[in-house]
Amino acid sequence: MRTVLVVLFDHVQSLDVTGPVEVFTGAEAYRGGTYRVRTASPDGAPVRTSSGLLLTPDHALADAPAAHTLLVPGGQGTRHPDERITDWLRTRGPRAERLVSVCTGAVLLAAAGLLDGRRATTHWAYCDRLARDHPAVEVDPDPIYVRDGSVSTSAGVTAGIDLALALVEEDLGREAALTVARHLVVFLRRPGNQAQFSAQLAVQTARREPLREVQQFITEHPEGDLSVEALAARARLSPRHFARAFQTETGVTPGRYVERVRVEHARRLLEDTTEGVEEVARASGYGTPEAMRRAFVRTLGTSPAEYRRRFRPAPVH
Repeated sequence: MRTVLVVLFDHVQSLDVTGPVEVFTGAEAYRGGTYRVRTASPDGAPVRTSSGLLLTPDHALADAPAAHTLLVPGGQGTRHPDERITDWLRTRGPRAERLVSVCTGAVLLAAAGLLDGRRATTHWAYCDRLARDHPAVEVDPDPIYVRDGSVSTSAGVTAGIDLALALVEEDLGREAALTVARHLVVFLRRPGNQAQFSAQLAVQTARREPLREVQQFITEHPEGDLSVEALAARARLSPRHFARAFQTETGVTPGRYVERVRVEHARRLLEDTTEGVEEVARASGYGTPEAMRRAFVRTLGTSPAEYRRRFRPAPVH
């Protein structure tokens, strides 16, 4: 039996709490005698979430049971950390077998000194603040979650579900995690090093219509000729003017944007189809499987074959 203890406080983000809790309780329903979920607030009193929901904890922090997995959610209540929580985390955090944060819960862990010397992430909007206020923490703003030894941190809100599913898979195996994911109608597919945004959301949308049309064309035709010259012709601009305008309005070069779209397209094909790596490479606009492999290693830190092995769901029988 693994006790999952969730720390509650006023103005906590409700989904940071309920998302992971649903995963762990779903795993308990799948395989009884596995998890026991408990919640605790500083004084044991009910807390009001940022959306207005009232949550009633099981314990006060001082009376909380020993935790196998200690989970610290985020929310507006982390903007000015409650010293009662950070003091308690400083003492009790190192005793937990696993220390987990969701969204800006990483701010509370950092304030307690529990992220010093570790790689961590948080909601993209707060990464700069976390890095500025806690220079001993190696903040990585890109992944949806980061696991550094016994400490795991995740990005905003729903990324806590991804991290919880990864922990269930570690504890109970892939089939258990897949069963929970299917029940919750979510994907057991997002690797921790996947970016917090899709290629389209990760950059700005161009202001001018011709450039927006080029962005849409790239998304719809990753296998096409997406050279700067071809895209510039589509936008009716010179290659030099197009490249400069595209980067100014989107924040990335045309080549970088094309690479993100092609990697994302290839990743989805590897997850959703049984096509061979060569066919996926061709459909995603790579001249050779080796070119796709280099792009995957550069962007995701793994090869296409390894990515498919790890993240393509098992067949449903």
